[in-house]
Amino acid sequence: MAPTIGELAVGVDRLGTHVGGAMPIADDTAVIPHTARLLSGKPLADKVFAEVADRVSRLRRAGVVPALATVLVGDDDASAGYIRIKQRQAAELNFESPHTHLPADATQEDLHRVIAGYNADPGVHGLLVQYPVPAHLDYDRALQSVDPDKDVDGMHPLNIGRLALGLPGPLPCTPAGIEALLAHYDIPVAGREVVILGRGATLGRPLSIMLAQKRPTANAAVTVVHTGVPDWDRYTRRADILVAAAGVPGIIQPEHVKPGAVVIGAGVRYEGRRLLPDVDESCAEVASAITPRVGGVGPTTVAMLFRNAVDAAERLSGRA
Repeated sequence: MAPTIGELAVGVDRLGTHVGGAMPIADDTAVIPHTARLLSGKPLADKVFAEVADRVSRLRRAGVVPALATVLVGDDDASAGYIRIKQRQAAELNFESPHTHLPADATQEDLHRVIAGYNADPGVHGLLVQYPVPAHLDYDRALQSVDPDKDVDGMHPLNIGRLALGLPGPLPCTPAGIEALLAHYDIPVAGREVVILGRGATLGRPLSIMLAQKRPTANAAVTVVHTGVPDWDRYTRRADILVAAAGVPGIIQPEHVKPGAVVIGAGVRYEGRRLLPDVDESCAEVASAITPRVGGVGPTTVAMLFRNAVDAAERLSGRA
């Protein structure tokens, strides 16, 4: 499973941010801007965090202490860093954040025992098992053992089923963050052509379901294409909104983008500690709006995780 940019820390846009009002998506005859408008995720994340903090305060006044538990297996530096990010954010939002760190040689039974303990603990409202786990462990089995009502990632099979059927439930964080980011910047989605390059279970597939659903911030014509399609760029070049989620560094170049399109970069690979995004920065010369290399979808993903967590705390405490 390729990591997504949603696993990044909340960053500061390296190129700055242009925030304005509603921005119609240009058609093929539009004048190509020299520099695209940057869609920083931080303003939206800050707004969501403020809403979450207010809801946490109300819960605490009612005697409910929201708690988001995390589980880490092994000593992967990047995974440990992601846990620290989530713990820092939990502290800022006044969540409790119990944590279990299992050794790299932990067994599947060890992992399931920890998950079962958090499932049974009424003081824990959300639970996250950090991906990836060591190769000898089955992450999917572990995920399936998480209580679906405590699944803050929104990736339990039951919750994906709820999403597919349009039923209430926690939404996958990176797709939810992308939909919210488009809405925050008043980018029209309804009736537009959205092309998602990447069919992964954590991003491409759930995002395609969400953006096709009937609501004001979605209701699009959605095409999912992938690198197994030889002429995938034939699809990306017609997109009003292009979401890159392939996990292939630099796969999206300016010639793959419709002039005036909106480009969302959501897939990354790492070379050591260096982040390599799917979208080449030169695409800003063609797009009308684009997420920055760092600080685009990442902050919104973390924000949606804590929105799911406070939703769970309200629901499980009977205060939804």
